[in-house]
Amino acid sequence: MTDQEPLAWLGQILTEANRHRASDVHLRVRNHPILRIDGVLRALDQVPRLTVERVTQIGEALMDARQLALFERDHQVDLSRGFKGVGRVRANIFRQRGTMALVLRVIHAVVPPLASLGLPDMVARLTHYERGLVLVTGASGSGKTTTLAALVNEINAQQTKHVLTIEDPIEFLFAEQKSLMTQREIGVDAPSFSEAMRAALREDPDVILLGEMRDTETIETALRAAETGHFVLATAHAPAAPEAVNRLITAFPAEAQAAVRVKVAQNLRAVVSQRLLPRADAQGRAVACEVLTISALARELIQDPARIKDLPEVLKRGTVSEGMLAFDSCLLALVKAGRITPSVALQYASVPNDLRLKIEGF
Repeated sequence: MTDQEPLAWLGQILTEANRHRASDVHLRVRNHPILRIDGVLRALDQVPRLTVERVTQIGEALMDARQLALFERDHQVDLSRGFKGVGRVRANIFRQRGTMALVLRVIHAVVPPLASLGLPDMVARLTHYERGLVLVTGASGSGKTTTLAALVNEINAQQTKHVLTIEDPIEFLFAEQKSLMTQREIGVDAPSFSEAMRAALREDPDVILLGEMRDTETIETALRAAETGHFVLATAHAPAAPEAVNRLITAFPAEAQAAVRVKVAQNLRAVVSQRLLPRADAQGRAVACEVLTISALARELIQDPARIKDLPEVLKRGTVSEGMLAFDSCLLALVKAGRITPSVALQYASVPNDLRLKIEGF
């Protein structure tokens, strides 16, 4: 296997990763290939440890001339690539301890149907917004990108829209159904997220998908797009929905935050925060999420720096009919459905004692 052409060898490793339903593959010098399976790292011991030469061959085979130049300059690069029989793979190639290393995220070729992800029904209803900003948040590897892709594909299947995606790199490829799909990749189709976002407002989109809210300029442009009648979907790194709202605001300097609070309150429609938890049957992971819909009360709290800390309470007291779902309520529903065990629910609960009482029927 080690004598194979680099990409053929990598294709076999990715096939093995798919067989084990791994989310990520780590390749680094002096290690066996390592897979992340259901959140746990496991080495492929049957595959020889990787040499400096082998890792370098694989990394260079993945990069084109532009990416090689970026790697030489920055010592890291992001890219995506399709593999026959595997699907698309997102790769980060970087240097560590003076040698090249790679982490590859396996992205399936087919966008999964929204209904197959196990998300609450209220998440699907978010696709009916005509304007405003919807955020999907969570830790790295929590399935944010898959959820966004499924939401976009639901729009693609059901509505006649122009959907514009801005990604670094492009992960899922969308086949046009009812919607016109435009996909722009940073570094290939646009120089930066901020430049692509500025141009987006002149490209007649109805829906804009942003891979990630990376900086204040991107956040500001996304809010402006929402303000001018576009529906914007984006991801952000935050452990909970209320915290995601606060992070949008505190990303800006103190003197700008008052104006940003108003824009966020007026244009944010909902925040979905998700985590992947071990399933009770040990067959993969179940998605648990909370959904914060921006009600009139939530809007008031966001605009008041002294009261924004009360957003978690609004979420806790909200009802499903209002489009609200607290994380612990989702955990309770998953336990009752037999999808996760009570011990897993309590391990991840926001308020374990309260959840324990509810599980026990009090």
